[in-house]
Amino acid sequence: MYLLDTSVLSELIKRHPHPGLLPRLRHQPSRTLFTSTICVMELRYGASLRADHEPFWRRIEQEILSHVQIIEFGEREALLAGDLLAHLKRTGKPVGLEDVLIGATARAYGYTVVTHNTKHFHILPDVKVEDWLSAAS
Repeated sequence: MYLLDTSVLSELIKRHPHPGLLPRLRHQPSRTLFTSTICVMELRYGASLRADHEPFWRRIEQEILSHVQIIEFGEREALLAGDLLAHLKRTGKPVGLEDVLIGATARAYGYTVVTHNTKHFHILPDVKVEDWLSAAS
């Protein structure tokens, strides 16, 4: 099971997405593709900054969000996120709050985070990470 991060989801809305991403997604059964409400928030934020925010948001809903299952961020994820933030603070490895929340969601479900921003997720303990946009993938 895979939790698609905002960096991957936003790639899908581009006119010319990364050439390796679409074939990789097509090989995955739709029941294995998830995202987090945190990623939905990040996508909405980006869309809201645009002059064409309403039609752009409808595109995101139709072309991206309708094809993945959205996981709610709840108490279990919040507790894991608190533990991850404390670990990062103790080890002096700061990471953006959103990435910690996404990583905690993936860890809570045992899913692999699919992101192009691997450096922020690789330092989260027990969070599996894959980059489907890198040349090596």
